Amino acid sequence: MPTEAEAATALITNDAVVLGLLAAILGGVFWASGLAHPWARKFFAVVPALLLCYFLPSLLTTFGVVDPETSRLYFIASRFLLPAALVLLTVSADLPAVMGLGPKALIMFFTGTLGVMIGGPVALLLTSWVAPDLLGAGPEAIWRGMATVAGSWIGGSANQAALYEIFDAGPDVFSIWIAVDVVVANIWMAVVLWIAANQTRMDRLFRADTTALDRVRDKAEAYETENARIPTLKDLIFIVAVGFGAVGLSHAIADPLSAWFGASFPWAQRLSLDSSFFWLVLIATVIGVILSFTGARKLQGPGAAKVGSVFVYMLVATVGLNMNIGAVLDSPVYFLIGGVWMLIHVALMFGMAFLIRSPSFFLGVGSMANIGGAASAPVAAAAFHPSLAPVGVLLAVVGYIIGTAAAWFTGLVMMQIAAGAG
Repeated sequence: MPTEAEAATALITNDAVVLGLLAAILGGVFWASGLAHPWARKFFAVVPALLLCYFLPSLLTTFGVVDPETSRLYFIASRFLLPAALVLLTVSADLPAVMGLGPKALIMFFTGTLGVMIGGPVALLLTSWVAPDLLGAGPEAIWRGMATVAGSWIGGSANQAALYEIFDAGPDVFSIWIAVDVVVANIWMAVVLWIAANQTRMDRLFRADTTALDRVRDKAEAYETENARIPTLKDLIFIVAVGFGAVGLSHAIADPLSAWFGASFPWAQRLSLDSSFFWLVLIATVIGVILSFTGARKLQGPGAAKVGSVFVYMLVATVGLNMNIGAVLDSPVYFLIGGVWMLIHVALMFGMAFLIRSPSFFLGVGSMANIGGAASAPVAAAAFHPSLAPVGVLLAVVGYIIGTAAAWFTGLVMMQIAAGAG
């Protein structure tokens, strides 16, 4: 992560300017992806446009142009654009078909959870053999910081905060592992976005049965084709009204509800029920589900899902700002440990995908529902197809619910490994 000195010397500190840069990057990527030149077609056949929209903003942070620690853009995008996107993508979806996708989504999700729970202790065990001097002691012991990453990689930031308190991690080890969490998770998300752009090739590799997914995608595309029309100003106003009206209602309910749970139930923190972001995502999704059974679904015709996708791309760009690749140079050994941890998670995901012949969609979204949580899982799902975004949200909610307990158990195992090594 950037130090205070780096934050002070960031070239651009005005969020309006940063927003303009991100918009220009998105525009430039889409302009280039539409070029007819052979080199452009070859390049974008290998490097998806969405991946560039994610990676290029990270260069602004890596080279000190922007400091994400002082920018409010990610907060605004995740609290306003993300719930609006969830509503607009969900209202356009065929929910009964989405719910009928079968058990492979849950199998892949829990495989991802198991991968995090196994990967952390294995990575720590390898560290205790190769470099026992890194383990540390007291609040700065490495296993305490890793336990907070387990909370983040199974649930989300609320679960990570809970593990920070439960295991009393020291500020130094916590700051190092936050950087590891962000960079390693974001690198894996970049790979997931590549998989989404090459899903047909990956599905052939897994010998996957994609019948149910194809049916959902085909129905969504057929509905859009049958009802598509050039949007009028009235249509766009209605789309914005539904999207941000639902955002306002979600915030109005989520803030007092999370405060009530936090004040009334001591166990609420363990299930992330005291997190307003948890409730914000859940309520926005529920509103979208309800509206999908009403006349609001007709907003798909003038482009509700496309407007939702614009919000997703803006969110992707702000998420990319949080990836500082240069941070790897500050603590390379810790990033190596995090990389080994992630590789174990990924290996289990690929192994299970081969075993049950899972579509690559379930691999990517099942993984990101763990690793990225509610901010990343619907983005990953929408990268495969906008109509599938609700699957990412629902799996991320499961991750929030089990995240603290699963990470707590993982932390206890890592504590025993560290004690044995000492």
